[in-house]
Amino acid sequence: MQTISKKELFALLSSRFDQEDKKLSQIPNPALLQDAPKAAKKIADAIRENKKITLVGDYDVDGVSSTAIMVDFFRQIPYPLEAIIPNRFRDGYGVSPTVLQRVEADLVITVDNGITAVEAAQVCKERGIDLIITDHHTASDILPEAFAIVDPKLTTCEYPFTEICGAQVAWLLLALVKKELALNINMRQFLDILAIAIIADIMPLININRTLVKEGLKLLHSSKRPSSIIIRDFLDKTKITSEDIAFQIAPRLNSAGRLEDASIALDFYTATDTNKAYSQFELLGELNNLRKETEAQTTLKAISSVNKNDRIIVVSSEGWHEGVVGIVAARLVDKFGKPAIVLNIEKGIAKGSARSIGDVNIYELIKKNSSYLTKFGGHKMAAGLGLKEEDIPLFREAINISALEIDPKDFIPKEAVAGILLTDEIDNELLDIFEQFEPFGEANPRPMFLLKDAEIVNIKLMGADKSHSRIEARQYPHQTKTIELIAFRTVFEMTASKKISCSYSVVKNEFNGKVNPQLLVNKIY
Repeated sequence: MQTISKKELFALLSSRFDQEDKKLSQIPNPALLQDAPKAAKKIADAIRENKKITLVGDYDVDGVSSTAIMVDFFRQIPYPLEAIIPNRFRDGYGVSPTVLQRVEADLVITVDNGITAVEAAQVCKERGIDLIITDHHTASDILPEAFAIVDPKLTTCEYPFTEICGAQVAWLLLALVKKELALNINMRQFLDILAIAIIADIMPLININRTLVKEGLKLLHSSKRPSSIIIRDFLDKTKITSEDIAFQIAPRLNSAGRLEDASIALDFYTATDTNKAYSQFELLGELNNLRKETEAQTTLKAISSVNKNDRIIVVSSEGWHEGVVGIVAARLVDKFGKPAIVLNIEKGIAKGSARSIGDVNIYELIKKNSSYLTKFGGHKMAAGLGLKEEDIPLFREAINISALEIDPKDFIPKEAVAGILLTDEIDNELLDIFEQFEPFGEANPRPMFLLKDAEIVNIKLMGADKSHSRIEARQYPHQTKTIELIAFRTVFEMTASKKISCSYSVVKNEFNGKVNPQLLVNKIY
């Protein structure tokens, strides 16, 4: 592995972008989204005719963000909108027949769900309810029978950039509704929520996504939205990054839908004063701590169930918390370097989540073996699925046979190491270089570096439960200067060789007004 200088690193990061970032004015016309003009007119007509409108969202960050943008928009018209976010445990996913039982409406709009809701669409038709589906997930072979389906992933849709999240689809549609009703609503005001959704849903941070996240993170610093005020007070940084959102804010927002009810996160987003927003944020923090405990326990059990010879990990058990199986799947992917499916079994029915790695399209793999499933949905890197307990062994065998056709190179993780960074190169100038290429995330990962056979000088365990490690190391024997590495969720013990090899990233650490580089361990070899 070659050493890499700051100059070479700058060239490497520059090569990722073949053109300048787009401006907000260059975002493609929302009218290019199939059915969007038709849907916008229907919504505008429903408002003019004083019809009852119900919105059905989803319980993850993207779904809650989509719902929050819609709620805020309708509040500013002003027009009454009933917003329902299904409960993961009582209702299942999206606009289901179960959810529709408690809906009395003339028009139902979905956000971040609905593309596979064939049965629910039939219920709407029978009850004379107009249904508008807005989603970004991959469509299955049979489309629901709805008045309009707005989804960039439809093969017949001509929107030029398809990798957008549910909140973006909802936001673009609302821009057309605004035009239909000639409203004086500034669509830029929603970019703070939109940026959080794009980051949390792991959309590629290229093209318009990059622009929206950049502008949204800027808005987080100045927005008068109570939830944004609480977020920036909590982070307490001069500049909020995409990673702050990904690691500190998104898990909190997600914890509500995972463990209890996503309405807690929606109430945080839509709070009209900072007191309400603060109390909801505190509740989200408590739920997130509970989520961490539950996830840690389930991960240990799941690891012990893994068949290490499988190319696609499939593990299942009764009593695993349905709300954390997705995170546990991600932990298994990290540990074993393979796609993972984690299933919770209840009364003979298994429900769970899949996470992928590299270029393995987990959605297509699952679809290929859908004859064993009762339901499934998702995209390339993540999916949800359900099946009978008795079919799990057959499904596991079948998906592993399908995986034999995949090129082994596709299993290689994307987070390639850039090189060996010399200790003297790790300074504030390096942080300035990184800042020019933010936001980092999917399709624009923060560079990783290699530390090879470095001498361990000292190890300290940190955190209330001593579950994180602070490792002081010397890169080369002749150096007096040491570096400090932080390994989160890792209890690292002194090795027999007193050496460490790992990959790590460099981030900005702000403390007491001082800015310093901080080294975060990615993987210990």
